[in-house]
Amino acid sequence: MCGETLLIVSHFLRLSGLLTAAALALASTAKAQVPLVAPVPPPVVIAAPPAEVALRPDQVERLARALTQADSHGLSAAAFAPEAALALIGARDPEQRRAGQARLVVLTLRYAKAVHAGRLNTPDFILDWGLRPAAYDPWTDFTTAVAQDRIGPWLDGLPPPYAGYQTLQRGLATYRALAARGGWRPVTGGPPLKPGMADPRVGELRRRLAVEDAAVAVEGPNLYDPALVEAVMRAQKRFGLDPDGGLGPQTLAALNVPVQRRIDQILANMERWRWLPPVLPADRLQVNIAAAVMTVFQADRPTLSMRAVTGRPGDETPMLASKIHSIVLNPPWNVPASIAAKELWPKERAHPGYLRANDFVVIPTGDGGSRLQQVAGPKAALGKLKFDFVNPYGVYLHDTPSRAKFASFSRLASHGCVRLEKPTDLAKLLLAGDPDWTPEAIDVALEGGKTVRAQLPEQTAVFLLYWTAYVTPDGQVNFRDDPYGWDTLLVQRIAAIDPGSA
Repeated sequence: MCGETLLIVSHFLRLSGLLTAAALALASTAKAQVPLVAPVPPPVVIAAPPAEVALRPDQVERLARALTQADSHGLSAAAFAPEAALALIGARDPEQRRAGQARLVVLTLRYAKAVHAGRLNTPDFILDWGLRPAAYDPWTDFTTAVAQDRIGPWLDGLPPPYAGYQTLQRGLATYRALAARGGWRPVTGGPPLKPGMADPRVGELRRRLAVEDAAVAVEGPNLYDPALVEAVMRAQKRFGLDPDGGLGPQTLAALNVPVQRRIDQILANMERWRWLPPVLPADRLQVNIAAAVMTVFQADRPTLSMRAVTGRPGDETPMLASKIHSIVLNPPWNVPASIAAKELWPKERAHPGYLRANDFVVIPTGDGGSRLQQVAGPKAALGKLKFDFVNPYGVYLHDTPSRAKFASFSRLASHGCVRLEKPTDLAKLLLAGDPDWTPEAIDVALEGGKTVRAQLPEQTAVFLLYWTAYVTPDGQVNFRDDPYGWDTLLVQRIAAIDPGSA
């Protein structure tokens, strides 16, 4: 964390009565430590319908059809199979028919909650998963839909109403079909392949690419020819890699990810879509943490996009929703105690004068202690701009004097905050319409060097999201690495609740 230390956040949550002793234990994933368990509203547990509901045969048929298609939403087909309920409904005995309808209603309510609000329960969320779906009890909506004969529209309105979710549904079907046909064989490891080379592995590469790319011919010479180079570049773009056309270690690793792993990524991202509010603000700012990209939407259309640098594994950038309320021009950096202890004081001990040379000052805290602050200026870690929004993690968006990382295709390198490639462009966009903060006034203030806070005319929604699978306008499913291990963790927790969901 870059704005506050984990210790401070934990203390804040303790004071709020939100963090238990058990939640302070750190668990580990394959790649990084799992952050603390966070508080969420109690889950809605649906064991039996609160009252008997009489369903017409056509309504029974419509509910059964939805349940048989549960797997299209990444749910377990077996967990929502309606056949046993339908068998009871078709019985002669009235009691059996009522029992069958009750069972069908229970399945429907469980399905509605899973599709609309996701499957995780309170202990399944970790602290860094700060996006949470609102608690949803489908009973009222369901009974209203039955009474008004609007079961179809109600069912259709349950999934997230976003193109990102709907396109992932189609991607899920595509990759399940690939899995059913055997998926793909890994390409044999070896020295990097470059354009123009002849190598027996070129045939393996050609066959691997052809599984996902219809433009690639399965058969061909073992020559890394221009057509194959173009195909590799297309794959590299889908994986967020440098599209250099060569088969290096990163490209080989991405191609060799098994198809089931790709399906798991799609499932994890579909689940995260259910954590978003039912309506996103038309004007908003979104950061894809995994891809390290920031995009501004105005009237629901992207108007500004730039590269970002997000948290490295171990210093994860949390998922959250908030509102940017102000921008600090020429901000000082109040160094978190953890960073000071682990990084800065050791440098000062190794090279006396390091702190002074880099514009750090020691500030007494009034309780006998002290803290480090880096004053505003050309060496300031926050650069010339800091975008503030309320959150318990102490993270924010900011400028940086270190620009080299933006040229990299792997940009997970911060302590948890989000560095922006073009922060001045964002500041001028967010302050547009404020007569006190014209573009010229912003430039003058930045050049003056004085620390000033500019309140936004209207607070702007900001979402920090973790998308590792998404579909681009050309219909291609794009994948990113799972640097924090959150896909793996989420799929494991879904499987514990909904076995067979993959």
